[in-house]
Amino acid sequence: MTDAVELESCEVKLVDPDRVRAVQRSLPDAETVDELADIFGLLSDPNRLRLLASLLEGGELCVCDLAAAAGMGESATSHALRLLRLHQVVKVRRAGRMMHYSLRDGHVRMLLDVALEHVQHATGGAAT
Repeated sequence: MTDAVELESCEVKLVDPDRVRAVQRSLPDAETVDELADIFGLLSDPNRLRLLASLLEGGELCVCDLAAAAGMGESATSHALRLLRLHQVVKVRRAGRMMHYSLRDGHVRMLLDVALEHVQHATGGAAT
């Protein structure tokens, strides 16, 4: 049996400074990275993901329908939607006293679609 190689370190300590500089120049700035971390943190909550999946499938939905679809209370749903709206993941349309939510734009839809496809591919099954 061969010895396992520690994955966190390089076997040969040789840095290609030109390549490292090129990669560093292409990295997003600190503010953008922080915003990305906020978005992914928001998406790490199963209830918020249920709401987003409901919007992905149902299009525009009112709070009552979203709560029922996600199996959540209306108060928890409203709170989650407020956070998602604050981070520009969803948008709201008021019709009288009713609030209707939908995904903010095609980028959010694409992000969710790709994530669901990744899970389906990684698990070899259907992502539901």
